[in-house]
Amino acid sequence: MTYAVRSARAVTIAVASALVLSSCQGAFDLPLPGGAKGEGPSMTVKVDFADVLDLVPKSAVKINEVAVGQVEKIELNGWTARVTLSIPESSKLPDNATAELKQSSLLGEKYIALSGPVRGKAEGTLSEGDLIPLERTNRNPEVEEVLSAMSLLLNGGGIAQLGVIERELNNALRGNTHEIKHLIGELNTFIGGLEDQKAEIVRAIEMVDKLAARLAEQKELIATTLQEIPKGLKVLADQRVQLTQMLQALSRLGAVGTTVIQGSKEDTLANLKALAPILTQLNKAGDALPQSLQLLLTYPFPDKTLEAIKGDYVNLGVTADLDLREFKLLENGVPGSPIPGLTLPKGPTLPVPPVPMPSAPVPVPNVPTSTPRPTGTTPPRNPLCPPLCTGGSAGADRSWTTLYGGGAA
Repeated sequence: MTYAVRSARAVTIAVASALVLSSCQGAFDLPLPGGAKGEGPSMTVKVDFADVLDLVPKSAVKINEVAVGQVEKIELNGWTARVTLSIPESSKLPDNATAELKQSSLLGEKYIALSGPVRGKAEGTLSEGDLIPLERTNRNPEVEEVLSAMSLLLNGGGIAQLGVIERELNNALRGNTHEIKHLIGELNTFIGGLEDQKAEIVRAIEMVDKLAARLAEQKELIATTLQEIPKGLKVLADQRVQLTQMLQALSRLGAVGTTVIQGSKEDTLANLKALAPILTQLNKAGDALPQSLQLLLTYPFPDKTLEAIKGDYVNLGVTADLDLREFKLLENGVPGSPIPGLTLPKGPTLPVPPVPMPSAPVPVPNVPTSTPRPTGTTPPRNPLCPPLCTGGSAGADRSWTTLYGGGAA
């Protein structure tokens, strides 16, 4: 009886063991702590990480430090890790959400924290099957990494040199307080000046950039110029003797010119002073001088008269006084007297050689007497008459010669 009971127990244990072993695929199928199943419908989201460290399935997924889901699967995707998360649909995360691998404590478990975008605005809504790419994921440093970096700093880093640096700084600053304060003030003034001229500095940098761009565009031309410069220098070197002779000749010419200018300085100044009254009168004449020249070719008729007269000729009568015994330029003038209102500039005087005078008297030619003027005839009142009169006046106490120029009017 006892043997039968023992046999039945052995069979029961064997069957139970077979059933357990047939349904278990490994340690990952065993229930693990940490994950939280949210209430309501859930959705699957995939996240890519460059390194998941020792993250395992069933690890928690938190939003705002609250566990809302768990890690379903971790698989290799090329050179990165792809983690499949199960979170509730009510989480309402934006489509550009970020994921970060964190640690609950110094030696605690790993979990994944989901949050909105760090920069920019939230866009859309995270839904079933969405992927958070590698550029929106990150992880915190491990404790081992922090300790190894600290060990490197303390052992092979620059901690030992900090004491030397501090000691040397104390030695340099000790006793130089006034100089250091003055240096700091000068640096403050210098930096302030740079700040005030910031716009000019930026403009100068921009102009340098434009110049560099233009030089880059003309790089071939600059290269050609640099290649031609040695040839030009060679030509100058070959003609050095000629160039030296030319410069020496120019020097001698300059010396001669200086001597000439200094020798003729007084005469030049005297000529200029003599020209001063003439130039002054010409300046006063103004526009009257060129207008008077218009009468030169059509004297005594002005240019405008030709526009009013139809024909090729104009009748003109001229009476000339040729009495040499009594020559008057003006009717009321005195023979031999200068013209009133006319002042001639005084120029440099030149020596006049004496002219020998003849010993015998010079015979004076007989001049015919003038014809008596008819009674009742009055000579014309013209400032130029005598000796030159125009018109048809006849009769005077002198001899008159009338000139006629006629044609078709």
